[in-house]
Amino acid sequence: MIQRRTALGASFGLVIVIAGIGALPRPTTAQSSAVDLRNVVTGEKLDFSDVLPEGKDTPGVKQFLATGHNPYITDASCLKKGEQTFLAACSGCHGHIGEGKIGPGLADNYWTYPQNTTDAGLFSTVFGGANGQMGPHNESLTLDDMLQVTAWVRHLYSGPVADAEWLNDEQKKAYKPYKLGETFPDNPPGMCAKTGKS
Repeated sequence: MIQRRTALGASFGLVIVIAGIGALPRPTTAQSSAVDLRNVVTGEKLDFSDVLPEGKDTPGVKQFLATGHNPYITDASCLKKGEQTFLAACSGCHGHIGEGKIGPGLADNYWTYPQNTTDAGLFSTVFGGANGQMGPHNESLTLDDMLQVTAWVRHLYSGPVADAEWLNDEQKKAYKPYKLGETFPDNPPGMCAKTGKS
């Protein structure tokens, strides 16, 4: 009888320990962000565990991950770099000025994925990809590159300012539609300006 109680007590204790272990928080490989960033097709949280190491801890990336707003939207230093990245990585499908080719146009107020009207949604599309031939860019672009290129996409916008949900009231007042041939100085001041460090 004593052996039976001891065996029962040990079994019950083991069940409590196992249940306790199951209740512990599990490590996650999903995003480390205050913003809920999800794949636009599957709805899964974006996984930042294997992003390119450079460009993941910039002030702009930190601000974006905390707020969901792209701080580069009107920053000329970031737009210059975003344009270069866009021409290299995106224009083959979306056209040199976002007019669309095999991929949809990006300069008007129609978005294939409605969540792309937000900075978090557009970033998620670039990071995790979408349907069709839009593959994920999380292995070829840094997080900072993605913010720069999405800022450039916003800059290409030529639709009604009222539909530009990503702009705040002050930015809407200063909004000027993109003009073909518009250029920026080589190293304008701003968050993405060269610091002279290599």
